[in-house]
Amino acid sequence: MDELLAAQSATADDYSDRRGFDVDFLGVTIPMPGLKNVESVLLPYTHFSVLMRPDKRLAAVTGLGIDGSKLRDLGRSGITWRMDPRLSEDQQTGERVYARNDIDRGHLVRRASAVWGDTQAEAARANQDTFHYTNAAPQAAKFNQGLELWLGMESYLLDHAADHRRRLVVFTGPIFSDIDPVYRGVEIPLRFFKVAVFVHQGNPAATGYVVDQSPELAGLPDVPRPGAVDDVPPLGPFRTFQVPIRDIAELTGLELEQLVEADRMPIAATLGEVRVGSTWRLLASPEDLDLDFDLLGAGVP
Repeated sequence: MDELLAAQSATADDYSDRRGFDVDFLGVTIPMPGLKNVESVLLPYTHFSVLMRPDKRLAAVTGLGIDGSKLRDLGRSGITWRMDPRLSEDQQTGERVYARNDIDRGHLVRRASAVWGDTQAEAARANQDTFHYTNAAPQAAKFNQGLELWLGMESYLLDHAADHRRRLVVFTGPIFSDIDPVYRGVEIPLRFFKVAVFVHQGNPAATGYVVDQSPELAGLPDVPRPGAVDDVPPLGPFRTFQVPIRDIAELTGLELEQLVEADRMPIAATLGEVRVGSTWRLLASPEDLDLDFDLLGAGVP
């Protein structure tokens, strides 16, 4: 109970020891993506950072470093969602959006991926940090509970692709669009992206993914029906696509130039002026990844 009260009464000064996303986590510098000509606020937490868009009251992108050799199995019992005191309440999305409906607080930084550390205390603080509303986005309950492939991609890549001490960097966020339905004053993103970055033969390698929740939102009675999307293929519920990182950059406005160059999806090297969305590849399992090297041969025992 004392820890709960302390979390609820936290001040900005209580976060002064949060180091956030480590740009040198992989041994090569991978900067946190930024946004041009859009106001944003970078919030560091334990093992991850959140780049907030106050105009949307949601994150533009989260950046997480995962150390697979130090993961710890901690539960979530007793941890409550809370606002971040470093932002005003009108710059983040709180409980009002999630109350009395079928909309979940969807973690952007996956809780289990952030819970690692040299000590139990370090992992426990990361665990608690993932329960800030700044690390959540509104997701239809069925959608949030049916993302096995989407979430499992991080574990799969940790096991097979990161040859630098089983380390992985993951950037995750919403894809905002003009047709996102507005619910209780907040735009609900129809789509989300993930970019995984690892080291292959001493160089950064990256893969990009998109998942769609618009079919599930259409079934919620209080949420306006999403509009039609013309620039990307209809994805359907729980369907995950591997996509060129160039497409993610164009859809989000994020500065991902280094990761576009490191994209290991073969088609990414020959895109030219190809329309965004036209080369997306449906994944039924992690083994469906389309890469220009043997992923299973890239890992370490």
